[in-house]
Amino acid sequence: LWPRQLRRSGLRDDEVSVTDEAITSIIRGYTREAGVRTLEREFGRLVKKLAAKVARGGDTPVAIDVGAVGEILGRAKVRDEVPERTELPGVATGLAVTGAGGDVLFIESTAFPTGAEAEPSLTLTGQLGDVMKESAQIALNYVRSHAAELGIDPADLQRRFHVHVPAGAIPKDGPSAGITIATALVSLLTDQPVNDTVGMTGEITLQGAVLPIGGVKQKVLAAHRAGLTEVVLPKRNGPDIDDVPEKVRDQMTFHLAENYRDVAAVAFTITAATTAT
Repeated sequence: LWPRQLRRSGLRDDEVSVTDEAITSIIRGYTREAGVRTLEREFGRLVKKLAAKVARGGDTPVAIDVGAVGEILGRAKVRDEVPERTELPGVATGLAVTGAGGDVLFIESTAFPTGAEAEPSLTLTGQLGDVMKESAQIALNYVRSHAAELGIDPADLQRRFHVHVPAGAIPKDGPSAGITIATALVSLLTDQPVNDTVGMTGEITLQGAVLPIGGVKQKVLAAHRAGLTEVVLPKRNGPDIDDVPEKVRDQMTFHLAENYRDVAAVAFTITAATTAT
């Protein structure tokens, strides 16, 4: 993409010197998409300004580093949200597939004391489809029935829970957020933030089994773009890791979960036992 934009602007390779760090800063700071259309547009903006500088008689080669990218393209459009969003208990980072490819999905949870006559309940918001709503109910019921082994006081479960998936204008559905919803609830109820290097995807059953999902390649690429370094996948999705480009695979750690206990071991500790790379 970069050489093509140079040619379009009439520049030679020896007239511009760009660092790998500068390219990475454009990818991570100015684009967040499955394809490369926006990336090529940002390269084009940068190169046009460089071409104008060279045409005015500026020294060559023009050196482009991270600082120069900011000066030319302006403030970054995309922030690394994961550490900020997950620093408080009750939030977990999921992975999803959209019409544009993979994306990260933040699951937020909170709870309120029940009134004198109110029953414990679950409210779901974020324009969720029926399958995702059922998945959230299953996740909560799993947490309720396994409270002791998860280190949760049963009394804390007698509350009204609210699970929200931001970007409410975008419809969301499917069962693959099950383990992420369970993790957000466990995080809330144990007052433990979730490891901010981890993204996860997988269906959960009432017994805590982690079932396979689709879109592994797109989800892992989304995790990589978002700066995550670890991904939790259902064990039966292990072979799908081979579909991920080797360059991305080598920078990620994959944790294959058979049961929710495997998920919790990764979500709430810095290192985990079972990995596949």
